[in-house]
Amino acid sequence: MNERIACPTMLSKVVDADQAATLIRPGDRVGMSGFTGAGYPKALPAALAHRVREAKARGEDFRIDLWTGASTAPDADGVLAEAGAIARRLPYNSDPTLRREINAGEVEYLDVHLSHSAQHMWFGFYGNLDVAVVEVTAILPDGLLVPSSSVGNNKTWLDQADKVILEVNHWQPRDFEGFHDVYYGTALPPYRQPIQLTDPTQRIGEQYLRVDPRKVVAVVETHAPDRNADFSAPDEASVRIAEHLVDFLHAEVAAERMPKNLLPIQSGVGNVANAVLAGLSQSPFKGLASFTEVLQDGMLDLLDDGTLEFASATSFGLSDAGVRRFMDNIDSYKGKILLRSEEISNHPELIRRLGLICMNGMIEADLYGNVNSTHVMGSSIMNGIGGSGDFARNAYLNFFVSPSTAKGGAISSIVPMVSHVDHTEHDVMVVVTEQGLADLRGLSPRKRARAIIDNAAHPDYRDALRDYVERAEAARPGALHTPHLLDEALSWHQRYLETGHM
Repeated sequence: MNERIACPTMLSKVVDADQAATLIRPGDRVGMSGFTGAGYPKALPAALAHRVREAKARGEDFRIDLWTGASTAPDADGVLAEAGAIARRLPYNSDPTLRREINAGEVEYLDVHLSHSAQHMWFGFYGNLDVAVVEVTAILPDGLLVPSSSVGNNKTWLDQADKVILEVNHWQPRDFEGFHDVYYGTALPPYRQPIQLTDPTQRIGEQYLRVDPRKVVAVVETHAPDRNADFSAPDEASVRIAEHLVDFLHAEVAAERMPKNLLPIQSGVGNVANAVLAGLSQSPFKGLASFTEVLQDGMLDLLDDGTLEFASATSFGLSDAGVRRFMDNIDSYKGKILLRSEEISNHPELIRRLGLICMNGMIEADLYGNVNSTHVMGSSIMNGIGGSGDFARNAYLNFFVSPSTAKGGAISSIVPMVSHVDHTEHDVMVVVTEQGLADLRGLSPRKRARAIIDNAAHPDYRDALRDYVERAEAARPGALHTPHLLDEALSWHQRYLETGHM
């Protein structure tokens, strides 16, 4: 008996990755598991990349559409991008090779709100899904699937794909069984019903993924780790951002705008986010809950020290050290961590109902509160909007955070007008840099501009920003609601491209 593949029907379909890759054809739309470097297929991408290179050597065009939950890793997105195997990619990426190909116009990229990605596929907006390739921890005797370290869009891929290839990864802990809550109550309009989740700790679904065994065309066994990125120690700017944010939360509690144990927390991915979580660990806040996308090292710290009582997410995003800590103590986290489908973790209805405190990074913000979180100098994609729009638009309270400058001070993260808009001024409440915190709630555009300049902009750029606003107000007296100098609004970006400094 194979302890990871206990279903005889599935066991009879075990093949190696090279054989499984032959089941994917040029032009196929392929939905793969994976979210922020966790739970992606480990063997099939390399085997498929090898097949693509052989086809190209024969002069044949072989490219696929690749859909996932979010980013994967170098041994998935990276190897496929290096082989020139990707024609279209959605909904998110973070691989440097793939990023170069997207910005070179070689890959068509759909940067999609994560809450939209599964349902838009279900609506038929992207075309039919030909193949799903999904990593699981185990297959039970009745054919149910124990998910691995991410859930993402796997439920939808398994439901909607014509063919399914499963990767059973023996590296993923068998004790993952019980860490998941897969909701099967979604439906297409006009047959939707309210999602009955009113607390982050609730279970509303099942512990397992389902799949029609008749659609499973191959099962591949692997033993390979997730490849999450390690986090740097918080730098001075990140620590100061965290201090400003935690102080602000204290003031909100004192003003009785939220309870002493706050409201459920959502945190984006990265070093600044981990610094904010570390700041919460050092604060007197206790009994917190999280309803977020990704569970990072900082949240393990909060669970370990008792600051955080429960964490709901769709994926892990741990460093190597964090993975070891989780695996060594996995039993202690059972009942404290729940991984859900992406369409639940990012669902606007639930975010609004639970009243989340949402913290996400940005590339730049402008004087009036518009935020760019995806594009460098207006045209080059960095990673993607991910779930930041889902959370910011529906949050009880949202923060966008960034150091006030980049490239050694050559770039200001506060500019007259953002070069690309991901979050409009209507969705942005608080902007935080190491310089301070600009609370934009209840402020008209011109007052927002003063608050952002005085509290968030770097001192080296404040005078220039004030000068821009004052001249804009004087230039067009009849247009003072949101004053702009249209011939200068993007001049800072243009100056950087021409001179290397804003």
